[in-house]
Amino acid sequence: MSTGFHFAYKKAAQALNYFAIQNGGEIDKLHALKLVFFADRYHLRKYGRPITNDQYWAMQFGPVASGVKELFELDSLSHDERHYAEGLLTKGSKEYSVRSVAVVDTSVFSQSDRDALLFAWATFGKSPKIVEKTHLYPEWKRHEAAIVGGTTRVPMSYYDFLEDPPTGVNPCHNLSDEERQARREQLREMEDVAALWS
Repeated sequence: MSTGFHFAYKKAAQALNYFAIQNGGEIDKLHALKLVFFADRYHLRKYGRPITNDQYWAMQFGPVASGVKELFELDSLSHDERHYAEGLLTKGSKEYSVRSVAVVDTSVFSQSDRDALLFAWATFGKSPKIVEKTHLYPEWKRHEAAIVGGTTRVPMSYYDFLEDPPTGVNPCHNLSDEERQARREQLREMEDVAALWS
């Protein structure tokens, strides 16, 4: 299943690079994937679109952006995507980690993208139990029973990113009812545009 959106692989790869650098030059897979999730959640809620346009899946260890995961593993099906990622990242010192080998090319990001990446790092970058934190969000929670029941992965909807987590859990930008409705309309418009190009 696909979002139908055009995967922004350069932004995704540079986001991984950014988080690796912020983490001292190297970062493990689960940590990196969760930070990208938080950045996408924040950006969608505040600005009306995700950064990566990736397809998210609910999995045992929380939300996983499939294209971002492939870039992290330097195992993208697309030669262009893999080649681009290999210019930024290399295998790290641990089995499931990558190390940055280049500075972040901020030109691929809008100012709002940079705002979201900064939010994700400042809020969750050093957060313990980051995987468990992602399990509190409604876009993963709605699939928990299936995952616990043995389903490997279930496609997630960006519309669910607009729902609020329980009280006391950082929503990654508060939304009024009017803003939430506006974000839903923006998502529908993105889907309509993507359908025209599919």
